[in-house]
Amino acid sequence: MAATSTDTGDRPLHPVARELAASTGFLLARLGVAFRGTAVVAVDDAGFEIHDYPVLAILGEADRETQATIADAIGLDPSRLVALLDSLERRDLVVRARDPHDRRRHVVRITAAGRVELGRLRALAGRIEEAFFEPLADGERAALHELLVRLAERHDPRCCPLDDPDC
Repeated sequence: MAATSTDTGDRPLHPVARELAASTGFLLARLGVAFRGTAVVAVDDAGFEIHDYPVLAILGEADRETQATIADAIGLDPSRLVALLDSLERRDLVVRARDPHDRRRHVVRITAAGRVELGRLRALAGRIEEAFFEPLADGERAALHELLVRLAERHDPRCCPLDDPDC
């Protein structure tokens, strides 16, 4: 029997196959899609693009970054990053300049206005996470995060915590 939910309006919910629901990988992927969908809507409603936050966060931690290192760090095609940086630059959130050490590359810096918007995005991300992970107690959230960090260290070392001396 199909259950109904206010999330889908009057449409019935059709459960996935039990073997899928029993798969940790399936659940992780499915929840990742759900989290991203929630984030995209919230970020768009706030007047941002979904990749604005990771770009500004990277630039907020570094004096300067090349376009290639930013694209690699967030897993974005370099041609897509150019359009994203164009948008951020038009809004005076970043500035680009030729790398004085290699004129073929551009370095990107965050502006003061970019730091202000980064603060807004951090607060928004915090609210999104708080709402999404609300069913979990604080200790459960910490345990889940620790487990995800261990998986990231193995499968995507770019996500390794910056305060970890082994990274």
